[in-house]
Amino acid sequence: MAGSARRPQGVVTRGTTNPNRLRRVDNWIVDACGDVVRAAADPLVVDLGYGATPVTAVELRARLAAAVRADVRVVGLEIDPVRVAAAQPAADPPWLTFARGGFELAGLRPALVRAFNVLRQYDESEVAGAWATMTGALAPGGRLVEGTCDELGRLGAWVLLDADGPRSLTLAAKLTTLASPAQFAERLPKALIHRNVDGEPIHALLKTLESGWHSAAPYAPYGPRQRWLRTVTAVRESGWPVLADRRHDWRHGRLTLPWPAVAPR
Repeated sequence: MAGSARRPQGVVTRGTTNPNRLRRVDNWIVDACGDVVRAAADPLVVDLGYGATPVTAVELRARLAAAVRADVRVVGLEIDPVRVAAAQPAADPPWLTFARGGFELAGLRPALVRAFNVLRQYDESEVAGAWATMTGALAPGGRLVEGTCDELGRLGAWVLLDADGPRSLTLAAKLTTLASPAQFAERLPKALIHRNVDGEPIHALLKTLESGWHSAAPYAPYGPRQRWLRTVTAVRESGWPVLADRRHDWRHGRLTLPWPAVAPR
């Protein structure tokens, strides 16, 4: 159970959310972090900052239970006690519960934390501390997925972290609505969004993506997926260490790179 004696760390978010807003990252979590949850002695997952309604926590529990482990437990944490109270009708103890908590994770030791659209309102200087607090509360071998997406979940970007720090960056898009990879700039995680300037790796990556996208225009008649696959191939051929074992990611409009390749200078 959450430790009620701990004071929640953080501030209340805007709370905006929508059904299926986090479907894109949830599907990636199933693929990339499913083994962590399967192997956990306690399959506990925290949805931090679920917002004004609990819909994304409900969806996360359903997706993980269906695809990863039937006995997975999800705890939705919010700083605002009004939101916690409003979420209670959606609870399904012990599989899905809601409690008050922040970056300290309310004393829980989860195998996985999803913190989405939470750090966007913070200063960049506060990101490292928030990351350290959350990863410090993970169970051994646990993972943190922290990132941002648009209101409908068509564009997203997230960082995968463990106890040692950030491991990778993933960019994801609904390819049928992607006009240009430049759109990723406005949805970068807080650690990177202000680094999209000359001289920074993330800026160079987005420029390479944009160039590859334009070069892949002849593939557009074959559909947006084919154009994206050619774009990612061009990025990799240009020297970026795109994770080659994640071609499944590419086909689903995702691109994952090791964190050192994009880390702020």
